[in-house]
Amino acid sequence: MEEENPRSMRKREGHPLLRGEKNKGTYSHGLSSFEIQSLSAMCETLIPSLPLDPELQIRSVDNPLRQEALQSFYSASGSQKPIPDEVAEMIMKRGMLHGVIIVRLVLLMLSTRLGTLLLCGSLCFVKEFPFIKKFADISLEKREKILQKWSSERYLIHLRVAFVMIKTICLYIFFTQTDQNSENPAWDAIGYRVNTDENSSKTQKERPLEKGIIETKHETDSTIVQSLTRKGLKVTEDLEQNVYKIECDVVVVGSGSGGGVAAAVLASSGQKVVVLEKGNYFVPQDYSCQEKPSYDELYESGAFLPTFDGKIMILAGSTVGGGSAVNWSACIKTPSSNKSGRARKNKCLGVMAIALNNNITKKLQIHSKITISACGSLLTPPLMINSGLRNPNIGKNLRLHPVLFAWGYFPESMTEIKGKKFEGGIITSLHKVMSEKSEVRAIIETPIQGPGGFGVVFPWVSGRDMKDRMIKYSRTAHLFALVRDHGSGEVKVKGRINYNLSSLDKENLKAGLRQALRILVAAGAVEVGTHREDGQRIKCKGIKEEELEEFLDTVTAVGGPMSVGEHWSLYSSAHQMGSCRMGATEKEGGVDENGESWEAEGLFVCDGSILPNATGVNPMITIQSTAYCLSKQIAVSLKKKKLSE
Repeated sequence: MEEENPRSMRKREGHPLLRGEKNKGTYSHGLSSFEIQSLSAMCETLIPSLPLDPELQIRSVDNPLRQEALQSFYSASGSQKPIPDEVAEMIMKRGMLHGVIIVRLVLLMLSTRLGTLLLCGSLCFVKEFPFIKKFADISLEKREKILQKWSSERYLIHLRVAFVMIKTICLYIFFTQTDQNSENPAWDAIGYRVNTDENSSKTQKERPLEKGIIETKHETDSTIVQSLTRKGLKVTEDLEQNVYKIECDVVVVGSGSGGGVAAAVLASSGQKVVVLEKGNYFVPQDYSCQEKPSYDELYESGAFLPTFDGKIMILAGSTVGGGSAVNWSACIKTPSSNKSGRARKNKCLGVMAIALNNNITKKLQIHSKITISACGSLLTPPLMINSGLRNPNIGKNLRLHPVLFAWGYFPESMTEIKGKKFEGGIITSLHKVMSEKSEVRAIIETPIQGPGGFGVVFPWVSGRDMKDRMIKYSRTAHLFALVRDHGSGEVKVKGRINYNLSSLDKENLKAGLRQALRILVAAGAVEVGTHREDGQRIKCKGIKEEELEEFLDTVTAVGGPMSVGEHWSLYSSAHQMGSCRMGATEKEGGVDENGESWEAEGLFVCDGSILPNATGVNPMITIQSTAYCLSKQIAVSLKKKKLSE
């Protein structure tokens, strides 16, 4: 292997947007001081200040720096500023409306004695007058019991919802916030580090798309016309309608796996193409390896996008390149067994765009021969519905490839197994779980997780258990079981995603999850478990086969936080497909086999929403291939039309 010259290494700067906001001091969450007091008490309960366990002290006595890091971590509290305000800010910015209403109502009730009595029961009683304490005044031990009760609450589901929202966001903020030096005091204790070095000799200096980009946030009414004209576009002003009319051959909304390919194919065929993208443009040297700002800039809703019932946390790319920018190495061919299901009243004249910049007061009206929606499966249906299309298939048939996680702990003492959780490629292996009929039931893959993402999905059982678990973070390996879903969902309004697992999906997830646990045990994990809310786990050292199987019999695909079952878990999804599938007729699909709308001539779809069914593996290559074929056909039709004119 070629050695790096130390002189060629320098400090990684990263794009300002990916370095994160520093302590701004002012917040716009709008929570009252009473609500913040209740929230601070909850954050303190989730992440309490605790004495270092004597056993840990003894084990770290020969490493003063390690012992100091552990002391600092265990003494840290979730109530320390600015954590409660940051949590409140994120709840208001990222939370779904019904969840925000529930959280604020709970916080307000907890700020009063009567409300605390109603939500917490007898645990708020004391012997002295006034005999009832507000939540913030209750002892830490009793507050912990209250949150444990809420986590397992089966009937007052709203308490469970409030717990889940605050728990996930509190732990996420605690483990991702950084100081002026881009450091987090907890990272040393949990064995995490951010690679801040960059090899200047191998740094990509070019920004290939830069010369073609117009950043509307940097423009004004006068400069936007000049910028568009310099790109070779014809722009006229309509004073009566207060719009700038922009002429082009093709407008593509979205630049992901589908939109990027379609734009490239059509531009190379000689068409004048305009691509509209709400996300920012980043290249490799821009990346900072900072978890929170990267999620904020690269993912839809900052990677906090749950289904309406809170069961599935959805990851969807939201940057130039879309999902292909964040999941670029997951190139998996569509299995041949999963290829079943392949498959004008108006005319689309273009797109109306509004710049989110107060210096541009006019709307941008883009006139084109062809309009391509490539916003992805979560946003193409809302765009088409808002544009007046009424085909009932638009927004339905959403497939998510639901995922459940298993974990295994491999102590540092296992020197034969090298590495840390956060090192290596994003996905490096794939294992198929087969049925007796040789059909794929699930696939098992290896994700990479930062401490914030780890804290979000890992079950909270108690404050000490959380801290004990987090110091094992760097050596806790995760596997996930993914299924080709037979159940489906619906997305007709931006951000409102309804989804239901079928009974077959649950059975396949159960089979995949159990196999993932077997793999971890076989690999030598000393402890394995799932993300069930009660911290389902088992010690593996010296375990007998029948004991393991007895444990595995208890592993199932439970419901989400809003289910009424005894147990619940958080699912994940990083693939979205099928919400505007192609079909042979209007009754079968939202678009025809060429990707064109049944209702609007010249309107095409070139993204994952066009796929008739779930692919069963990462769909990136499938989406790119489909977009390539569809855009080639569009290019041919445009050329024929031009010749006939």
